[in-house]
Amino acid sequence: MTEGITETTQRSRIGRNAGIVGIGVNILLFIVKLTVGIISGSVSIIADAMNNLTDAGSSILVLIGYVVSAKPADREHPYGHARMEYICSLFISVIVTVLGIELLRSSAESFFAALKGGAAAEYGSLAIIIMGIAAFVKLALALYYRVVGKKINSDSLKASAADSIADVFSTCAVIVGIFLTPVIGPVADGICGALIAVYILIMGIKLIKEASDRLLGTSPDIELIKMIVAKIKSYDGVLGIHDLVVHSYGFEKYFASVHVEIDAERDMMESHDLIDNIETDFSKNTGVQLVIHLDPVTLNDERVNAIHEKLHKIVDELASEFSCPISLHDFRVVFGVTHINVIFDVALTHEFPLSNDEIVKTLREETAKQIGKEYNLVITIDRDYSTTRY
Repeated sequence: MTEGITETTQRSRIGRNAGIVGIGVNILLFIVKLTVGIISGSVSIIADAMNNLTDAGSSILVLIGYVVSAKPADREHPYGHARMEYICSLFISVIVTVLGIELLRSSAESFFAALKGGAAAEYGSLAIIIMGIAAFVKLALALYYRVVGKKINSDSLKASAADSIADVFSTCAVIVGIFLTPVIGPVADGICGALIAVYILIMGIKLIKEASDRLLGTSPDIELIKMIVAKIKSYDGVLGIHDLVVHSYGFEKYFASVHVEIDAERDMMESHDLIDNIETDFSKNTGVQLVIHLDPVTLNDERVNAIHEKLHKIVDELASEFSCPISLHDFRVVFGVTHINVIFDVALTHEFPLSNDEIVKTLREETAKQIGKEYNLVITIDRDYSTTRY
């Protein structure tokens, strides 16, 4: 589970404050840099100023994201509004990418204009000092975003921190261009602007991917999975678990379902009470809304246990052949006159190289060869939703 601030209202307040700080700092930097850029005639300084203006817009999105994400669940959004933070993070990423494209265009225009004999930008020592101070301010803002983003586990603030670091490099590149202009001429402004643009584009594309992954649905956090598994298994009477699925609807909003194996000979009401206790415990103490499906397991039938052991060996051999973990669960046997139905699920990762049909075919062929042709396998393939084996 995530450490740090967990109270929704306090987290929202901290996020909103960070957004307000970002708006103020970036608007101030925009005004100062734009003034310097216009006076000096530097396209790279003006582009850097526009970058700060878009950063102010990003901070506004951060602010909006925290206001909306703090809203309680309603009829249209029964899982709450916390994913608005992910949406705002995606918008910020798109803004960064568009900025990079626009900056690359303006830098190219500046470069080709310089080749045709355009005049070099005129920089004074004051411009260098101002840009140096701006880089330091932006670095401080990036560190602030990073610390706060880590504290409240905020994707949008982490994206803003990465954006601010890109701005530090951007401003430093402008300063380098200022020193290079007397050496290589007016093309230095366009070259430095293009380098800044490429860096911003790479950063923007990376941020878009990260934000999109969150919205599409990523694998659950390994530590969260381990906590859920260990906690369920700590209850007396739980023999095993499988088919664990975890969905995230924003910060600390987890909904999960799992199959829990219980001795089939145990009193049904007693088993049901155990499952209820586990679900209640998770809801109160972990924030995970857990739904459990009870799976009765036969333990004392020697014939069933013998078949289970043989099938388990075949499954292990297949896992070893492809170096991919496989587990077997929901095992049942129905004895007939002419054949024996063996019903079970096979859980494996998405990286397993064989298709579901190929896996079923392989297991049936190996069973007929190693155990007997009278065994009819009824197999369900489960591709794991978690990133760790349990």
